[in-house]
Amino acid sequence: MKNYLNESLTLKSWLTTTDHKRIGILYLLSITFFFLIGGAAATLIRLNLMTPQGELVRADTYNKLFTVHGVVMVWFFLIPSVPSVLGNFLIPMMIGARDVAFPRLNLASWYIYMTGGLFTLGAILWGGVDTGWTFYTPYSTMFSNSYVIATAAGVFITGFSSIFTGLNFLVTIHKMRAPGLTWNRLPLFVWSLYSTSIILVLATPVLAITLLLMALERIFRIGVFDPALGGDPLLFQHLFWFYSHPAVYVMILPGMGVVSEIVPCFARKRIFGYRFMTVSVLAIGVLGFLVWGHHLFVSGQSVYAGLVFSLLSFMVAIPSAIKVFNWTATLYKGSVSFSTPMLYALGFIGLFTMGGLTGIFLAVLAVDVHVHDTYFVIAHFHYIMVGGMVSAYLGGVHFWWPKISGRMYSEWWGRISALTLFWVLISRFSPSSFWAISGCRGAITTIRPSFRCSM
Repeated sequence: MKNYLNESLTLKSWLTTTDHKRIGILYLLSITFFFLIGGAAATLIRLNLMTPQGELVRADTYNKLFTVHGVVMVWFFLIPSVPSVLGNFLIPMMIGARDVAFPRLNLASWYIYMTGGLFTLGAILWGGVDTGWTFYTPYSTMFSNSYVIATAAGVFITGFSSIFTGLNFLVTIHKMRAPGLTWNRLPLFVWSLYSTSIILVLATPVLAITLLLMALERIFRIGVFDPALGGDPLLFQHLFWFYSHPAVYVMILPGMGVVSEIVPCFARKRIFGYRFMTVSVLAIGVLGFLVWGHHLFVSGQSVYAGLVFSLLSFMVAIPSAIKVFNWTATLYKGSVSFSTPMLYALGFIGLFTMGGLTGIFLAVLAVDVHVHDTYFVIAHFHYIMVGGMVSAYLGGVHFWWPKISGRMYSEWWGRISALTLFWVLISRFSPSSFWAISGCRGAITTIRPSFRCSM
């Protein structure tokens, strides 16, 4: 029987395809490749932290490892995973369209993504970069001797892939819905990617400009971030986090959409509070643009700015809590089936809730000053990104795998993998969350011996 997988099996047919389903598969293979690279770097980091003095690699190599881990995981796995794989495959089918609005632009987005990935891989192979995934100035512009420009170029190029993908989805959802498919009837997965696409289109250009200014400062000393030349090093942080905090919601909003499809299916109930779910998706997208300043609580910004950003950070928890409440209400008195996708979804809800609660602590000015740059922040981030985003992504892949491949996965192994992921994350990050309160700093190759068991 002919289908999109076996209609033409030549390499050329795959590399020149404009079929949204095949492009989704291309993204699936590419993103899995980068996930393995980022995961390998994380494994080496953990192995190095098994001993207090970090005896596996040198300190400069350790800095390069956590930079590679962050850059690859954030920009080449977490941000594109659900939109580019599941979004490409499912959005046209969910809204009754033959394809996305711009099929050739969709293919071009994948090529741009791969081009940016090759730049970044080249930088890793040539010697790596040691600035951390945030590329903070003045270290990245004045002092680092690693391949900052090449790595930043890879992220810069990949950003255009995100912009084109977001633009494609926005036009597709606006203009290509089937007759009768009104906004109040859209699947929640489509709503989540709609909000995500708005963030991609509006926020990603800010990252591109920020990285471009950093490169110009490093090469030509133009004086944007260097105070000796009239620049402001904190300007980089403002620009970077104006993109990067909305980018957190680029990572988690699609996961919320996946969970909003899985929970009603395996609870055998309609989603509780559909309209509140749609409004909360949009509210998260809007408020996400207003909270970047909580990353600068210890930077010396004014107390009044800190209070405003603290209040806004509390406010963004409200629509997130609405979603958790509605998922829980959907489960209430439902006929729940604990299949693999449902286990991933339940893991998402639990770990995302833990990450959200630790985020409340970080929104408190006095607490943030104490735990800033400790493993508390690292645990918070990984509860949301790995516990939330990765659980949702794997849950979505399992949920729609029969549709994608025409085959069924092993239910037994699927359940084992879901439970293992949940247990590993809890056992890994819960101890470090508490030990960070005692001063266990993050991103440092040597640690006090009393902290080694939490690493």
